[in-house]
Amino acid sequence: MIHIHEEAARCLLCENAPCGENTARAIRAIRFENLWTARELFDQLNDAEIEAAQAACIHYDRPLRIAELKKQAYPQQCSTDGHEQSDRSKPFTCEGKGELPSLELNFCDMVCENPFFLASSAICTNYEMVARALEAGWAGVFYKTICKQDIREVSPRFDAVTKEGTPFVGFRNMEQLSENPYEMDFDILHRLKQNFPTKCIIASIMGQTEEEWVELAKLAEEAGCDAVELNFSCPQMRLTGLGSDIGQNNELILFYTSFVHDAVKIPVIPKMTPNVQEMSIPALACFYGGASGISAINTIKSITMSHDAEVSNKKTISGYSGKAVKPIALRMIYEITGNPMLYKAGIEKHMDISGIGGIETWRDALEFIQLGCRNVQVCTAVMQYGYRIIDDLILGLQHYMRERGITELKKLVGEELKNIVLPHDLDRETMVFPKIDRAKCIGCGRCYISCRDGGHQAISFEEDRQPRIIGQKCVGCHLCRLVCPTGAIGVANRMPKKK
Repeated sequence: MIHIHEEAARCLLCENAPCGENTARAIRAIRFENLWTARELFDQLNDAEIEAAQAACIHYDRPLRIAELKKQAYPQQCSTDGHEQSDRSKPFTCEGKGELPSLELNFCDMVCENPFFLASSAICTNYEMVARALEAGWAGVFYKTICKQDIREVSPRFDAVTKEGTPFVGFRNMEQLSENPYEMDFDILHRLKQNFPTKCIIASIMGQTEEEWVELAKLAEEAGCDAVELNFSCPQMRLTGLGSDIGQNNELILFYTSFVHDAVKIPVIPKMTPNVQEMSIPALACFYGGASGISAINTIKSITMSHDAEVSNKKTISGYSGKAVKPIALRMIYEITGNPMLYKAGIEKHMDISGIGGIETWRDALEFIQLGCRNVQVCTAVMQYGYRIIDDLILGLQHYMRERGITELKKLVGEELKNIVLPHDLDRETMVFPKIDRAKCIGCGRCYISCRDGGHQAISFEEDRQPRIIGQKCVGCHLCRLVCPTGAIGVANRMPKKK
């Protein structure tokens, strides 16, 4: 037996994959936590086709075990999040019935066909790129930041933080703004809106003075853009007083936001930096400046030490993104959407939130939506996997909604806010013991090592290589569950702590 997600992660996600289009899509669907679609695609493949696909696999190590992937994609029972559960005795009931629901959602008075947008970055720097993304199914674009400066990028400009074979745990970039003449970029945006009238075309801009901010915003409006994003957050500008220097100064946020708001009729959306202590005060400055929405967050200031990523033997502070920053981004979203002070000011009635930071799968997007975002932006995952991930973002979220019987995406917006509390409000009178599934346990002892050296010495591991929970010592921290490589450790029922 294989571990389905681990095996799918071995897939190289080839262009024009030799294994065949349906097979490649099915494996990619598993990789992006969309088992529903994987099953639908595998249903179209017979055993001979699967065998041929496996023989055609060009993996540098060994071919993927595609037949086993297909077999494991059909558990006896799965949860509404598309993940296999351990009880195989019950009938398979995971497949939903009926039409997939619409993902249409309003954001800053724009009708979006789905919540998935390209984030302002290297993934949207010319007409051809954006057009391909929109044709693939992305609802809109926050085009790469337009300015009147002379932008000269460095080489190399990217680096990645990896762990145990995972390619991009985190991604570091030293990109600045668009290198195109600003007139060229506004012409591109004009043509995009003409040719894709139902898509949301948003210009990201950065000025050096209030006059430049207003000029660029007016040019965006004249080009037919649906909204303008104010880049208050780029962490690697060459000049002071730009990018994240603005996002860390609440007076400048208020000043530039209000200046642009008074100059144009289209929605104004400041893009915020995470390089602040707390997000609610900058958000309040955006609100009082007349912003229709907020994009949050841009990349986190960071340094990586790889020699291969040096620029002429030098390093610098630059932006960090990818899966590793998602919990930080979610925290900062909550500081806006869950802050009573902002709600008292009426922010939820007048300003929508666009979530950014580590979004790779539909489940990542769902978490941002459940904390109050009406739109999400993706960058690093597109750089790694391409525009094609939109398929699984859309289908995964649609299948999830159908499983829950939800017909409108807006019903998911903010639904988890009520479950976020302060640390002192958490239940400290009960605990959940870990539970070992002997059928999945391979006796590696990883749980024992971690509990012994980093936990409470609550697991025994004898010559039979079977870990056992020592109830008197276990505190229910669940470190063992997190380090188990086979998913053999689950959770038991919550119960009162012994006095």
